[in-house]
Amino acid sequence: MQHAVGSPLPPPHQPGHGSAVGWSPAAHHPGPHQGSAPVPPPAPGYPVQAPYPVAPHQVPAPGPQQAPGPYAPGPQLAPGSVPGPGPHQPAPVPPSAEGTGHVPLPPGGPVAVPTVPPATAAAPDPTTTTLAVLLIGPAGAGKTSVAKYWADHRRVPTAHISLDDVREWVRSGFADPQTGWNEHSEAQYRLARRTCGFSARNFLANGISCILDDAVFPDRPVVGLGGWKRHVGPGLLPVVLLPGLDIVLERNAERSGNRRLTDEEVARIHGRMAGWYGSGLPIIDNSTLDVPETAQVLDEVLSRSIASPPSW
Repeated sequence: MQHAVGSPLPPPHQPGHGSAVGWSPAAHHPGPHQGSAPVPPPAPGYPVQAPYPVAPHQVPAPGPQQAPGPYAPGPQLAPGSVPGPGPHQPAPVPPSAEGTGHVPLPPGGPVAVPTVPPATAAAPDPTTTTLAVLLIGPAGAGKTSVAKYWADHRRVPTAHISLDDVREWVRSGFADPQTGWNEHSEAQYRLARRTCGFSARNFLANGISCILDDAVFPDRPVVGLGGWKRHVGPGLLPVVLLPGLDIVLERNAERSGNRRLTDEEVARIHGRMAGWYGSGLPIIDNSTLDVPETAQVLDEVLSRSIASPPSW
């Protein structure tokens, strides 16, 4: 079952929440209905001050010197002054907004569809606009390399979020899809996607663009694009990176560890990715492009997507 993300987190526990702390303004400024006692006249030798209604219990009554109790006596008060909170009564702590470090944590609502500029206005510059981009492609397409380069060379703060990296945060009990796609790997994939979506929305709410990369299959729209749309928002801009089969096979051969797939698996994934042709999503064939050139083409594609958002 899918769960929505981005709902505000419960604020951290603050001292005194749920109970009265410090003093109540009503106690210092009683209204006529509270029946406050009249203020005694000032002692001889003191200048006459403007009336200031003070509750009777707040003016220390004269009396013999008392021995120190559990708390040391406070400073002497001038006649007619109002004492602050005593040592047994902590000063009021104003509630602080929920935050991460020094950056307030916004609600992080779903990303809206980019505003289409008027025909007479210039399209927004994708290199300086806060964007959420989903880079789709098979294993070996160069998604991670292009996403990192694109994020590194933008003129505005940009984050790169890789779904594979987030999935591999699970160490003990990691359900490796290479050992067989099952309910456990499926559950961890869905959990990683929700985590990526939540992170993307919080980055964007703080003015930081983000680019996510994932091998989304066109024959699983509800799980793939539909899931990303639910977790990030309809303003997410999907772009497909789809080089030729010989290129992805060559690049996959240079991989190591669990990121390297068999040639049969790479060919099967590449064949399924071909279903994106005719989908209406922008497709970049980077078979003859290096990483910087692909990132430049990506900016051009995003500029067109901002001016005319794809329907997905």
